[in-house]
Amino acid sequence: MERVCFLLQVRADRLDEYKARHRAVWDDMQAALAATGWGNYSLFLRDDGLLVGYLETEDFAAAQAGMEATEVNARWQASMAEFFELPSDERPDTGFTRLEEVFHLA
Repeated sequence: MERVCFLLQVRADRLDEYKARHRAVWDDMQAALAATGWGNYSLFLRDDGLLVGYLETEDFAAAQAGMEATEVNARWQASMAEFFELPSDERPDTGFTRLEEVFHLA
């Protein structure tokens, strides 16, 4: 099992709306994430907009490719892009910083 942790920066002026959108993630988006191997997926948000994502998957590259192939992911990424501090050519699902795992207590 591959454990993946990543960082993104949510715009500080959009935090409340960002949280509200995640209280109502589309059913088809949730189904696509589960079907493509995004297990035990969580997002954590700090008051300054630092977003920490965590998931477990058999193969992260395959999980990303699986989501890339879905229509719902294209719609979700387009609807969420305005919330992030990213270069204009990056999407949230490709513009994050992945962290190296340095310890795990099994």
